[in-house]
Amino acid sequence: MAETYFITGAQGCIGSWIVKALAERGDTAVVFDRSDDMRRLTAIIAPADLEQVRFVVGDITDAGSVMAALKGSSAKRVIHLAGLQVPSCQADPVAGAVVNVVGTLNVFEAACAIGAEKVVYASSAAVFGRSEDDVSVDETAACEPATHYGVFKRTNEGSARVYFLTHGLNSIGLRPLTVYGVNRDSGLTSDPTKAMKAAVLGVPFHIRFSGATDFQYVADTAAAFIACADASLPGAHLFNLHGETVEVKQIVKTINHEAGRELATFGGDPIPIAPELNDAAIRRALGDLPATPVDAGVHETMKRFGELRDAGKLDTSDIEVELRQYAR
Repeated sequence: MAETYFITGAQGCIGSWIVKALAERGDTAVVFDRSDDMRRLTAIIAPADLEQVRFVVGDITDAGSVMAALKGSSAKRVIHLAGLQVPSCQADPVAGAVVNVVGTLNVFEAACAIGAEKVVYASSAAVFGRSEDDVSVDETAACEPATHYGVFKRTNEGSARVYFLTHGLNSIGLRPLTVYGVNRDSGLTSDPTKAMKAAVLGVPFHIRFSGATDFQYVADTAAAFIACADASLPGAHLFNLHGETVEVKQIVKTINHEAGRELATFGGDPIPIAPELNDAAIRRALGDLPATPVDAGVHETMKRFGELRDAGKLDTSDIEVELRQYAR
């Protein structure tokens, strides 16, 4: 039976893939986003599927707008993705807190008011901070975030727990790390995807970090959010997401192999987050989840970029600097 899902921040990367998956299986996605820019959705969703998506333009920091939109959607399952990325939170911590923390409280408040079944929300591996040990990090590891963004996400995890204890609101917070794929175009960890896009266009791109990180193909990330929204798991849960932990130099090698020439490079400090997440807990709770190998995910991403390029639909606004430099 078809379901209705209320999705905040669905014009972003992960959100667009969630909307795609829901539409393809016949469910209704109600998109709540401050932007009416549909370029990410139209890049991956067939026009016929997009017709069944409902849109509400609104600001996550406006409690009244969130409440009205959720009530009007008739949805009982909420997927909350709206938020500012690491660079924006670092540049303006106050604005980051208003969007990422107050915005999340607005979602929890509205969900309680309308009697939602569950809120599935995007936390982040940034809650862990740096790791000196080369070990897989599970949900019991100490959380010592090294960024304002990580602190805000950790705060949201605490809020989710309190809403369950005081109101019985069920929730699941998911902690992805380096998500990649079509539509990943903002934040430091978007660099590998930008390098894939640039390579498809025959343009050099320099990834601004090194070391290993946990790469997860965006379609797999979206599938995990939907599986959590559909699961019957009372309580306030936190789950790591894990794809494949790979050195950036290997990703660069794969991109250049797909491109047939040396276009991607890398350098800089490793990301200040534990590089490998243990996802045993979510797999115990939900069973097997999609897990696309990195080589296959890079191939699929570059193939999709190539198709968009050939159709004249490839958005290049995120790599305009590289395009200008290359044109000189």
